Amino acid sequence: QVQLVESGGGLVQAGGSLRLSCVASGRTAFVNFAMAWFRQAPAKEREFVAAINWSGRGTYYADSVKGRFTISRDNAKNAVYLQMNSLKPEDTAVYYCAARWETGSSSWQTMDYWGKGTLVTVSS
Repeated sequence: QVQLVESGGGLVQAGGSLRLSCVASGRTAFVNFAMAWFRQAPAKEREFVAAINWSGRGTYYADSVKGRFTISRDNAKNAVYLQMNSLKPEDTAVYYCAARWETGSSSWQTMDYWGKGTLVTVSS
């Protein structure tokens, strides 16, 4: 079992930045998991944002955030981060941290553990 807790959400003006954090806890070593961020805007389905493999050397991004968002992880702190720059009103959503067992796959459709989310609101 893995517990994930997100933080760092809030209200920011368009063009601003936020850094989301997700800390994992549980019996299984953090390095066993690939990590990802998803988001769900009001009245929309949850969508993939970014992901990172166990070592941090493999990163993946949705086209909508490429060049603006950066995912990273610190295995010593059991943490994954999402640095969000040049935020737009359409980035407004609840952002979820998710984990799955590291298999070497670059598919992020199925995740094993989810956090409860943190709200990001971008005003125009």
